[in-house]
Amino acid sequence: MTTIELVFVLIGIGTATRWLFRLVDKLEEKEQIILNQQSQIDTIVGVRGDLIDALSKEFSGNDLSVKVDAQSGAITFDSTLLFGYNDDKLQDSGKTFLADFLPKYFSVLLGKDFSPYVAEIIIEGHTDTDGGYMYNLQLSQNRAFAVVSYCLDENNHFLSDSQLEELRVLLTANGRSWSAPIYAADGTVDMQASRRVEIKFRLKDEEMMNQIAEMLEETK
Repeated sequence: MTTIELVFVLIGIGTATRWLFRLVDKLEEKEQIILNQQSQIDTIVGVRGDLIDALSKEFSGNDLSVKVDAQSGAITFDSTLLFGYNDDKLQDSGKTFLADFLPKYFSVLLGKDFSPYVAEIIIEGHTDTDGGYMYNLQLSQNRAFAVVSYCLDENNHFLSDSQLEELRVLLTANGRSWSAPIYAADGTVDMQASRRVEIKFRLKDEEMMNQIAEMLEETK
């Protein structure tokens, strides 16, 4: 090997070494970012489980017959309790139920232990598969909106002023039409079960994950 060839080889090795060191530095930087956020991620993951447990405990000893989903924390109401068939006006029985249920539900989500972690509270309307998608989308949206309107009505006096103030920021109404039907054991759509209203929450973990993804992108 000539001297010139040796010089080029050494230059190539030096360039590869510098590239390798930069790669290692970036990997270490990404790892440090994740480690710095890990405790906060662990806290929020734990909060979800604690919140679901708290909701289950809140509704285990009363006559509301409310079931909390063990995975998501969502609570589902048969729409016949709240609305007449093909109708979006709250029935008196629905108003009575909500006046009893909502203060208990919000006392947990808006309590000091969980309120800092709650990003959104969603009222979600669902229909059966009878009829067109757009018609049912409007119906499901109107039903969700009716529940939210009843909840935020200051004349009902079952929520405190501070709770109403928080909910004006957190509460949303979403209509899903028949996009998520409930199926019976035989694989057919359970029409009655599909006509429902769900209340669910979203924690701030999604925002955190987005922030971490952005930080990792910046280190590329």
